Amino acid sequence: MRRVARNPPDLRTYTPAERRLIARLRTPAAVQRFLNESTYNTEPGKPTLKSFREVVRQKNVHCLEAALFAAAVLEHHGHPPLVLSFESIDKLDHVLFIFKEKGRWGAVARSRDPGLHGRRPVYRSLRALAASYMAPFIDFTGEITGFAPYDLNDLKGCDWRFSPRNVWKLETTLLNIPHARLRWKKARVKRQRDWYRAWMKANPGQKPADYPGRETWLELPRKFRA
Repeated sequence: MRRVARNPPDLRTYTPAERRLIARLRTPAAVQRFLNESTYNTEPGKPTLKSFREVVRQKNVHCLEAALFAAAVLEHHGHPPLVLSFESIDKLDHVLFIFKEKGRWGAVARSRDPGLHGRRPVYRSLRALAASYMAPFIDFTGEITGFAPYDLNDLKGCDWRFSPRNVWKLETTLLNIPHARLRWKKARVKRQRDWYRAWMKANPGQKPADYPGRETWLELPRKFRA
């Protein structure tokens, strides 16, 4: 996927608080650290899909809201507003902000699971980046079945940066775009799921982070650091 960065909105469009964040968070790693310290949005009461402005105002995020926040900040630092959508067999999908540095792909992400956070830009292709999430995605019910990149500049009639309302059109769009197939053989999925069940039984109240390739991950939230 090759995209040329378009000009983001004029900074005068943003509030002073938003401009300060954009000025301070100049790299994907800095945005990941900021999101790590943000409250995770468990959507108490009813689901949300907040714009960048509402994330700044309400100070909490779930995975897609985190991807929007990262896109809105990093488009001012030379990164096109690209996201990567995952499909799962249990319909609990995941979305990342993706970026490219020196020809390699990386990601910024937020999750309740340590293995579904960001990746350093070391992956030669989006498929390779997506594959790095396959083992951490497998829990009691989850399994990645496909992935799809999407340029937020292509989203029409939905103000994902500044809307005071939920931007559900983006979720609908991501659900409807074609996803490239990405599957493991059933035996491999079974082995990974069995490992997950055993780990969770031995470590109640915790989440595993010891996956192959962890050395390529961006910094995790404090609660997941060993």
